[in-house]
Amino acid sequence: MVEIAATDAERQQGLMHRTELKDGHGMLFIFDQDQILSFWMMNTLIPLSIAYIRYDGRILEIYDMEPGNLNPVSSSRSVRYALEVPQNWFSRAGIRPGDRLIIENF
Repeated sequence: MVEIAATDAERQQGLMHRTELKDGHGMLFIFDQDQILSFWMMNTLIPLSIAYIRYDGRILEIYDMEPGNLNPVSSSRSVRYALEVPQNWFSRAGIRPGDRLIIENF
């Protein structure tokens, strides 16, 4: 179950100031075009993992991010989506780079 962040305001707010994120939940950041994306953890209180995802749903990279860390975590290639989930959820769910998500209606 994911929340959608498709506007500039939604993407800027992201998961900041939250104290919990249930396992199996997350936030999908949707962009209008492929680009190098960069996320940081300003005002984010929970450890997260982020997947950078191509326009066709293919996961290219997954990174762990620590609460409050202001160092940017950037995609190495242009992507259309980013999915943030509780840290290590991707590995617990058996999801890794190369897998494909089905993203519809966007």
